[in-house]
Amino acid sequence: MKFLRLLLAVLFLASASQALATSSPLISGDPQEVPLKGMVTMVDIGAKACIPCKMMIPVIEALSAEYEGRAGIVFIDVWKNPNEAEKFGIRAIPTQVFYDKDGKEVMRHEGFFSKEEIIKVLTKLEVQ
Repeated sequence: MKFLRLLLAVLFLASASQALATSSPLISGDPQEVPLKGMVTMVDIGAKACIPCKMMIPVIEALSAEYEGRAGIVFIDVWKNPNEAEKFGIRAIPTQVFYDKDGKEVMRHEGFFSKEEIIKVLTKLEVQ
């Protein structure tokens, strides 16, 4: 009986996680028109299968929900959309690209980037 409850809990969490991952079209992994007009934008360019990119998924999901309407949080999967890597001049994944509200690229970071450090950048870019 405990095994059945555990299995049901795991299945529930997996389905909830999948639902969250597709909650915003901006973090679907599909190519997006970025930067978003008039809004500070962070684009996480990676793949859902690489290990540091997998570590970014909960960070991106949380930021997407927390900053909805205040900053654009975008995820683009370059393994599914390889032309996007060239478009952004990507050398390694994941790469996070930050744009100010005027659409000017202001910062890049390669590798895993913690939620706390991303929030610091968004705060510097005057996102409330």
